[in-house]
Amino acid sequence: MFDLFSGLSVTVGISLFLALAFVFCFEFINGFHDTANAVATVIYTRAMPPHLAVICSGIFNFFGVLLGGLGVAYAIVHLLPVDLLLNVASAQGMVMVFSLLAAAILWNFGTWYLALPASSSHTLIGSILGVGLANALLNEIPLAAGVNWKKAIDVMLSLVVSPTVGFACAALLLWIFIRFWPTSRMHKTPTMRQNIDGKKHPPFWTRLSLVGSAMGMSFVHGSNDGQKGIGLVMLVLIGIVPGKFVVNLDATPLEIQRAYDSATHLQQIYERNAPVLSEMLALGKLPNHTLPAQFKCDPTASIPAIQELTTTLEGVTDYRTLSDENRRKMRRIMLCLDDTAKKVSALPGIPAKEKKDLKKLRADLTATTEYAPYWVVVGIALALGLGTMIGWKRVVKTVGEKIGQKSMTYGQGACAQAVAMCGIGLATFFGLPVSTTHVLSSGVAGTMVANRSGLQGGTVRHILIAWVLTMPASMLLSAGFYWLGSVLVR
Repeated sequence: MFDLFSGLSVTVGISLFLALAFVFCFEFINGFHDTANAVATVIYTRAMPPHLAVICSGIFNFFGVLLGGLGVAYAIVHLLPVDLLLNVASAQGMVMVFSLLAAAILWNFGTWYLALPASSSHTLIGSILGVGLANALLNEIPLAAGVNWKKAIDVMLSLVVSPTVGFACAALLLWIFIRFWPTSRMHKTPTMRQNIDGKKHPPFWTRLSLVGSAMGMSFVHGSNDGQKGIGLVMLVLIGIVPGKFVVNLDATPLEIQRAYDSATHLQQIYERNAPVLSEMLALGKLPNHTLPAQFKCDPTASIPAIQELTTTLEGVTDYRTLSDENRRKMRRIMLCLDDTAKKVSALPGIPAKEKKDLKKLRADLTATTEYAPYWVVVGIALALGLGTMIGWKRVVKTVGEKIGQKSMTYGQGACAQAVAMCGIGLATFFGLPVSTTHVLSSGVAGTMVANRSGLQGGTVRHILIAWVLTMPASMLLSAGFYWLGSVLVR
């Protein structure tokens, strides 16, 4: 880990240290900001004692980060265009990093302090988009090129759709339980259980389902939100010290060879499908074997880009033998070829077998660019896990008592948690960032409607306001910080 500071100037080294500290601080705040979402119902229904619940939740969050993969992490990284990440000077890279981190931490901490179940995901993504748009405006770049809009739209759709699905599914699940098991003890509240049955804890099977779904939700929260932290760290490392992190310097000779082979096979697929791709990839023209210095992700440059990649990687078994500039060039080419291959695979004229091969080749091509050092994963896991163990009280009461007009029943808590756990788990599997906060809160609201408990207008209104305002507010904050920082470093 510490060798990443070698060869850096004192200013850049201190800036890198502070930026990493900001990221781990954000993830720590994310831990106690979102803890209540994982343990609110299990604490409120007295299925687990509060301190035991948050300790167990922290442990499950920790392992969720370790085992969650990197799909969501790089969905975050790729919100910014490749050229913005690779062409920034060190000072500009540091301004970018500190601006988005400061905005995310400020809004996240503020909403936690006000006990609002606001979304850390909306906050982070809004901060990244704000930096990208501010950079485009300051450098007179078209706004369409300031952000990877296709990836941004996919991410925003997942953030918008997931709460709606959570609301509907939780309501439906509880309705099924009420319809077929109307007299079950799961439909009692903790107070009813105490007064009628004289017992403090839920019935055994209901309690087991509450505890199991809470720990499952903690695990998927770690796997989804932890990856966002990993993506942030990689943004920091790529933005401030790109020469060391644009590609995985610890990649094996086999992984490098696979990147080389995938590029040659891409060219063969393109040539076999020349009738469909000739115009898109300019296959009818003699390729220029030398790419311009400011190479952009243009599909018509795919063939010369492939030739540049294979020429540079010929006989290479260790990325350290390449110069910093060549490593940056290799990353840019790999990501651009991956982007073009994705567009090609969506064309109707490409055979199904070729599309299947393209998917495999894309994975091999980006295996050495979409990675995270192990110390990054462990560090984020520790920050999220430790943050989970504090700060839970402020939001638990909001989720447990202030969404519905009546107290939450055991069944409502179990249904909301189970739906949130499954929804977040599926999103993580498909590499989509979602809001743990809004999926669970909407699930609780759905169960209140299904149980005819009614909703408390004030609380729901505050949650909706936070939901609507979080992304634009964080965008404005990060854009403002970026503008101010850019003026100061000029």
